[in-house]
Amino acid sequence: MAATVTHVVGSEHTARAVGSGDLEVLGTPVVVAWLEEATCAVLDLPPEQTSVGTRIEIDHRAPSPVGATITATASLAHQDGRLHRFQVAAHDDRGTLVASGEIRRIVVDRERFLARVPGVGD
Repeated sequence: MAATVTHVVGSEHTARAVGSGDLEVLGTPVVVAWLEEATCAVLDLPPEQTSVGTRIEIDHRAPSPVGATITATASLAHQDGRLHRFQVAAHDDRGTLVASGEIRRIVVDRERFLARVPGVGD
């Protein structure tokens, strides 16, 4: 099981814009979010369930300028009950490996999870 998402780097995605540096290149938090988006796309969950990220191990390997097209891919590597481990990678439109690693997500009951969050649903 795998999924792919594609985004074009805009000025709002740069390290400077998201506060993770001062360069006008793709910020690490943004590439991580796009990789997480791909992991969520792999899971086909009923409406009463969702998944939450529990561990992220990513190497951001190469810079990407504004205007670059980034393709983020997630492949389910392991499942054990509610735990899902994904191998993830992001490539730019030149084929350069931009980021890679592993993301872990846990499937949870949406309402039960939110009931444990202070201030939500009070």
